[in-house]
Formats: sequence, C-alpha cells, structure tokens
Amino acid sequence: MHPVSSQRRRHGRAAGFTFVEMMVVVGLTAVLLGFGIPSMSNWLLANKAAAASEFYLEGFRAARQQAIGHNTTSRIVLSNNQTTGQMDWQVDICFPADGAPCTTASGNWSTPTTAAPNDPDPGLKYTSLRRTADVLPSSTVIAPSLLPVNAYAVYYTALGWVDTSVPNRVTSMQFDPLPAYAAQLPTTAIAITLAGMPIRCTVGLAATDSRGCQ
Repeated sequence: MHPVSSQRRRHGRAAGFTFVEMMVVVGLTAVLLGFGIPSMSNWLLANKAAAASEFYLEGFRAARQQAIGHNTTSRIVLSNNQTTGQMDWQVDICFPADGAPCTTASGNWSTPTTAAPNDPDPGLKYTSLRRTADVLPSSTVIAPSLLPVNAYAVYYTALGWVDTSVPNRVTSMQFDPLPAYAAQLPTTAIAITLAGMPIRCTVGLAATDSRGCQ
C-alpha cells in the first residue's frame, strides 16, 4: 500500500471523528442551554424585582437624611412613570418662614431646578433629588401600590420622624407580581415606621419569620 494513501485515510478518520465530537458537543450545549436559559431568566427577573424595592428604599432613606442633614422639613413625592407603570420619586426640602409654613400647598419647597428659599446656609443651594423608574421592570411583571389608597407622599420633620399630620401619607408600598410571575417572585413591601425608617419585608411569611411583614 502506498504510504501517502494510508496517511490520507488516517487523516480522514481523524477529521471525521473530530467532526462527530464537535456535533456531540454542540448537541450537549444546546440541551444545557435549554435548561439554563429559563433558570438564568428567572435569576435576572428576581434581581430586577429586588432592584425595584431597593430603588424606593433609596428614596425614602434620602428624604429622611435630607430632613436631618438640613434640620428642616423634607418630603418624598411619588408619581406614576408613563414608561414602565412604576413610580418615580422626588425628594424636596422646605425652610419655613413667617407666614409661610411648609405645608402641601406651600411654595417654599425646592424643585429639581430651583433651590429651596429661606435656606440659612445659601451656599448649599439644595435642589430636589429626582429619580425616574424607566429602568425598573414593567408593571406587567410586578405592580406597585401605595397604602393607604390615594396616598402619594411622606413628609419628615427635622428630626427625621414622619409628620403624621399630613394627609394622604404613605405608610407602606407593596410590590405584587402578576399571576404569570407569582411562582418566581415573592410579594414584597416597604413599611415606613413613625421614626421614618423604611423597612423591606416579604408578604405572607409566618409571624415568627423576621423577614415577614408583621
């Protein structure tokens, strides 16, 4: 037998075996991806849902910190986001003046473009902190609700406590996954204590579970 022909046959067998191996690997990869993609999707979904509650925790904490830091009244106002159906938030501060207290109708509040008037330290020139919910999961995945119904804001005293005299005060915010996602996502909530502290909890857990909403 000619040595070149023999060598070619060996190379052909080796090449054919390598191709089969490659096809086996491709097939196994496809199977693994078939199992892995749903798990990865669920993981990403859970992380997005967790980011939603963290987004609002940041707002409530910021509002309380601004009240304490400026030794004055602050508030967080929540409003509907037209893109995701979630809620944007804005943190304002207000310095009361003679005949111009810091009420819901007062014009002394800061805005995102205008500093609060009557600031005893005008060098700070605090303008409102605003965050939009454009990057949060759609409300068709997890729907937010403010409690009680018609509530939309929390006002804080200079000590960081909640001003309970203000009407339409938010006491908690709940995040309910829609039925299609109920198996992957828990129902969570943020409760605002009278001391102004936002606390995240999971709805439906046993009363003995410290993670539950009591």
